[in-house]
Amino acid sequence: MSNSPMFSEISVNELTHFNIGHATDKEAGTGVTVIYFPEGATAGCDISGGGPASRETPLTMPMTADNPINAIVLSGGSAYGLAASDGVMNCLEEHGIGYDTGVCLVPLVCQSCIFDLGYGSSSIRPDSAMGRAACEQALTGTSNLTGCVGAGTGATVGKIFGMKQAEKSGLGIYSVKSGEFTMTAIVVVNALGDIFDAETGKKLAGLKTADRSEYISCEESLYNFMAPRDMFTGNTTIGAVITNASFKKAELNKIASMARNAYSRCINPVGTMADGDTIYAASTAKKDSDALSVDINFAGTLAAHVMSKAIKNAVENSKISDEEFLRMIR
Repeated sequence: MSNSPMFSEISVNELTHFNIGHATDKEAGTGVTVIYFPEGATAGCDISGGGPASRETPLTMPMTADNPINAIVLSGGSAYGLAASDGVMNCLEEHGIGYDTGVCLVPLVCQSCIFDLGYGSSSIRPDSAMGRAACEQALTGTSNLTGCVGAGTGATVGKIFGMKQAEKSGLGIYSVKSGEFTMTAIVVVNALGDIFDAETGKKLAGLKTADRSEYISCEESLYNFMAPRDMFTGNTTIGAVITNASFKKAELNKIASMARNAYSRCINPVGTMADGDTIYAASTAKKDSDALSVDINFAGTLAAHVMSKAIKNAVENSKISDEEFLRMIR
């Protein structure tokens, strides 16, 4: 598929149906990423990890009101980072954006967080001010920055033996188009497991030996722990796939679940009780007869492909020295 002439890679700067903004605290090792939808978006969600930190994900369920969401927030800080959405909501309200209740505007904002409290400072977490800053940037346009930025600032992988044998990861983006159709993946890779190139099988990042001289297998290491144990080391891979094609909420929930195939192709182990893996799927198409229509199987399969590419992008653009990494971990 990567060599198919049907699709061409594009920069998210070329797209106008959503914007991306970041707020980054490199010294504290945390941040916020806001995906803003100027015309709103219909959204679905797939949660496969055992410990998600999330806000307003019921808005993506087919049985809830069919109102377009205004933004998706990805952040660090674990559940503390959910405070970032307060700033995003306040910012959007001040710009006249939100669901009109008749007495005030209520911006509809979904959020998911990674656990990054073991990297940088555990006491400095994304807050309302950081959420506002990321939202203000998203309102003015799109940042195409990847790596150690926004919600990916404190992301790490390969943590089954703790942070001293882990490795840095971050935020990745990958976007393609075919004619008028576009599909974009945005992901923050913060996994218990190792990260692999989906096309070649090459290990890109993950668990290292105690002296950090070479890689070892996180999967093989896991098999040494047959007896029940708490493997919590702060993991969650969160992301979103966004298209301009028209889909209903139920269909977007299916696309999100199909996009999860990228996690299994690129992350091993994945979806454990020590992870909080979450994927949103959003459609920015307007609900009219001119809306772009494509097959759901086509969209879901492509969503997994672009998500795999975004995961690779996240790791490759987040490399730092061992000295810098060891300085930042707790």
